[in-house]
Formats: sequence, structure tokens, C-alpha cells
Amino acid sequence: MFRVVVLISGTGSNLRALLQACTAAEYPAEIVAVGADRDASGLAHAAEFGVPTFTVNYRDHASREEWGAALSEQLRAYAPDLIVLSGLMRLLPAAVVDEWSPRIINTHPAYLPEFPGAHGVRDALAAGVTQTGATVIVVDSGIDSGPILAQERIAVAADDTEQTLHERIKPVERRLLIDVVQRIAAGEALV
Repeated sequence: MFRVVVLISGTGSNLRALLQACTAAEYPAEIVAVGADRDASGLAHAAEFGVPTFTVNYRDHASREEWGAALSEQLRAYAPDLIVLSGLMRLLPAAVVDEWSPRIINTHPAYLPEFPGAHGVRDALAAGVTQTGATVIVVDSGIDSGPILAQERIAVAADDTEQTLHERIKPVERRLLIDVVQRIAAGEALV
């Protein structure tokens, strides 16, 4: 079976959707562990599905590089075929990206290359665009600059707030993520 480790920082709504997808007998991947960079409430989803968890707290390390070394050590213990960043709100150090690339993917709540960075939804609203989107990319050394694996446009409503727009983007992100992981596990996507 194709082995996936998911990394989170928060509530893990994309993680939960991927965990549910992995319960289907025909889905070609399994989540072998879920890790976090802090005490993340989303780890409860993994526990509910019987998936091991680990935390490599960023604040327990003197530098981003030391944190990255500890993270890679944990990842190696699970021998993943793919690492999914699912709301991990921390940039991976170059050494982590170099070790695991191109086997790291990330979701982003914008139609990349538009609105990269931590505030894609807010930035789209501030720009006054009529469309934004959701994207799944391969993680590289830049900020949301890796090869695009899937993306879809989403209309911005005139009365959208950051929260309402983000809530409409999330289901699309989840669907794209589940599809991309399935295609990668089946050998149909580049990674």
C-alpha cells in the first residue's frame, strides 16, 4: 500500500477528509502517521481513525533547521511514499524539502500562482478579484511556487468575507487533495 504521512498545524479538516477517503477499500493509499508542529486539535482525527501521531514542536528547537532535522527524523521512521502538508502553517527548511522532494505536496486556498503565501483568501478579497480558487502543488524551496498538480476556480461573491470565501474553498481543496493523492498512489501523477 502507498504510505502517506500528513503534517498539520490546526484543526485538520482536509486531514479528516483524506482519512475518510483512505477507508475505502479501492483507495490506493493509507495514512500511516499524522504529525504536527504544535499541539494541534486535528491530531484527534488521526486518533479517531487509529492512525499514529507525533508532534515535533517548533518551539522546542533553537532554529528552524534543528526543527527540520527533528521532523525529518520522525518522517523517516514512517517511511512515507508521500508527505501531505494539510494546513501546516510553517515553511519547511531547505534540508527537509531537499530530502523529500518531490514527494511533498500542499494544498493552497487560491488559484496559484495568484495569491501565494499564508493569506491567500484575504489577499484575493483585498485585490477585488471575481474568482480565486484552490490548488494542490508539489512543495519546492519557494513559497507556493512548486509544480501545480490540480486546481479549480471558485467565484468570489460580492458579499464574501474571508471566512465565507474560505468555507467555500475548503470542499474544493479536499476533493482536489483526495484526487491528487489517489492519482499519485496509482502512478498517474508526477511526483
